[in-house]
Amino acid sequence: MKIGIIVNPHKSGAQSTLNTLLELLKKNSIEYIIEEDSARTLLAESGITAGELAKQCDYIAVLGGDGTMLNAVSRIGQTTTPVVGINIGTLGFLTSCKDDEMEVIIDSLIAGSVRVVPRTLLKATLTLADGTSSEHHALNEITINRGQTGRLVSIDAYINGDLLNHYRADGLIVATPTGSTAYSLAAGGPLLSPKAQNFVITPICPHSLTNRSLVLSDSCVVELRQTDFTEDSTVFTVDGRELIELPANAKILVERSERTLQLVRLEARSFYSTLRSKLHWGQ
Repeated sequence: MKIGIIVNPHKSGAQSTLNTLLELLKKNSIEYIIEEDSARTLLAESGITAGELAKQCDYIAVLGGDGTMLNAVSRIGQTTTPVVGINIGTLGFLTSCKDDEMEVIIDSLIAGSVRVVPRTLLKATLTLADGTSSEHHALNEITINRGQTGRLVSIDAYINGDLLNHYRADGLIVATPTGSTAYSLAAGGPLLSPKAQNFVITPICPHSLTNRSLVLSDSCVVELRQTDFTEDSTVFTVDGRELIELPANAKILVERSERTLQLVRLEARSFYSTLRSKLHWGQ
């Protein structure tokens, strides 16, 4: 077994967590390779790119939090290599275990007693007025929002070519089941089971109180168009990164990606136990 390692070097406790993981891997005679930025920052040595890790390793261990996981997913690209999230601090929604459970996860990997759960990704195709397009993949959500301006944005949303709504709001979120626990939840959207074959559209602070979140099948194609154009910029974001200013007459098609994230889970831990812990249910 060979494990690739990606670390958020700027997170408090990253160095000690990495050192502990390396000791455990050496103790169990497990090969490892460290991603180049992590190796250079924390070990003052060379490494390889995140994309190469996915090609050369059986698992990728990501040390940090949910934000680190989102960043890692974008960097490793399309791969079937399972990802083990090791949270530095409290347990996140995307991470497999906490940093004090690393021995448990290593023993489970050796024993083959982990679950690998596929998580849906979104594919967003941004097409400009001149016909040029770019493709973006998101684990959590894509968002159109008002950027630095105080103005509401106006967005027409279509489902499979049928007009859904003319939104006037601070923005609009299209989220996966994984992303339903993130920005969409903060904006008042519903929680979805990770295995649900759905997306959720959630307006951000809509002008009309009748505008609510909508859950739809992930076989649908969502088209978003900005309908008013001012000097103030509207921003398109993917998992909180890749900030792109939307020019006039741009459109965004959102659909289920052919890619998935293969997420490692401990047998004894479920999405629902994480919900109870993170949301303090029953306490």
